[in-house]
Amino acid sequence: MSRDYTDFLPQRARSFGTRTNLNPLQALGWQPFFAQQISVDELTATPPARVVEVHRNGLHVLGYSVDAMLPPRPDATVGDWLMLNPSHLQPSRVLERTSLIKRRAPGTDRQEQLIAANIDTAFIVTSCNQDFKVARLERYAALALEAGITPVIVVTKTDLSTDPQSYTDAARAVSEMIEVVALDARGSAPRTQLSSWCRPGKTVAFLGSSGVGKSTLTNALLESQSIETQAIREDDAKGRHTTTRRELHAIPNGCLILDTPGMRELQLTDAADGINDLFADIQELAAGCRFNDCQHETEPGCAVLKAVEQGALNALRLGRWRKLLAEDAFNSASLAERRSRDKAFGKMVRGVKKLKDVRR
Repeated sequence: MSRDYTDFLPQRARSFGTRTNLNPLQALGWQPFFAQQISVDELTATPPARVVEVHRNGLHVLGYSVDAMLPPRPDATVGDWLMLNPSHLQPSRVLERTSLIKRRAPGTDRQEQLIAANIDTAFIVTSCNQDFKVARLERYAALALEAGITPVIVVTKTDLSTDPQSYTDAARAVSEMIEVVALDARGSAPRTQLSSWCRPGKTVAFLGSSGVGKSTLTNALLESQSIETQAIREDDAKGRHTTTRRELHAIPNGCLILDTPGMRELQLTDAADGINDLFADIQELAAGCRFNDCQHETEPGCAVLKAVEQGALNALRLGRWRKLLAEDAFNSASLAERRSRDKAFGKMVRGVKKLKDVRR
């Protein structure tokens, strides 16, 4: 008996209420956006499946009666939707994404690393201790804004601080566009304070360094202790890597949560728009500069430097904006050069192969 996929098409998409209202694909985050990219025939011939775990040796995918491990591939990451060939369980194509989080991979080989796809909300997690760094929050926020993801800063371990308000105020200064939630990650606080973003059929991600409470928050929303957690080091508040892979978890109300390992290095690439959105206050000031190409360094009539002198703009914030733009420009150019070189090499290989075929 063939499966009836008509409920998965855009015109039949149901509104998200409780989990019982979700069909099997909606429970994995299926949305009309993805359904519009395929036909009924494709749904039957190559059913969609979502990447729910990324391992070094493969991708774990789930779908409608699909539960399989696939070979790793560089163009797919956790959260992606793949169209599968049931006979060979090989992915045919990655569906267009609603969002994509990526960074320049650690190391010197100028590669791009895909972190997660099709995320609706990114909870940028920090804590009320030595781990708290405004510059790191800005990096994650720029990453989310560039991807078209709603960023929310979550300040944890408020119960361990004598002055949690100062951390909350510093987090709010990152951007007027970003909401800040302060809580104790244990107990019921995450379920009540994060509920407006954790709706049925939505996918959210916890991002941040190790030890800030990402896994504790995930456990709180799962209403279990299924994910291992570890205490931070007392001397420097540094966390240990508890989560070792990127994995989607389904919470009782039908929302999907991505728990990620802490990232020691977060190099931005192709994120200029996200950076400018985050620093919209500086962009607005720059519009008042005398020169259109003002670099905001020593030029006369610079509205940005004037704002710093008058105390309307923090000089440290200006410095962080400059640093992120310079880093992004360098990494973007480096990766573009790498892609161009790889494309030229691929063209050469195809040419050599074609020449060999002709000679045969």
